[in-house]
Amino acid sequence: MDWQQLAALAIVGIAAFLLIRSQLRPRGHCLTKTGPCGCSTTGPAPKGSITYRARKGERAKVIVKLG
Repeated sequence: MDWQQLAALAIVGIAAFLLIRSQLRPRGHCLTKTGPCGCSTTGPAPKGSITYRARKGERAKVIVKLG
């Protein structure tokens, strides 16, 4: 086994170790108070809509409605 194969195996081994470690690491307990994005999960999410309108030769319109 030459040095290139050894280097390639080392890179693959390190990548596999990092992937497995991130899966096995315990999650923080703060997820009970907040959602995975960090926002509060105490109430329902606000309903809203985003409408995108575009026609050939015209300027695109983005309409955001909250509520």
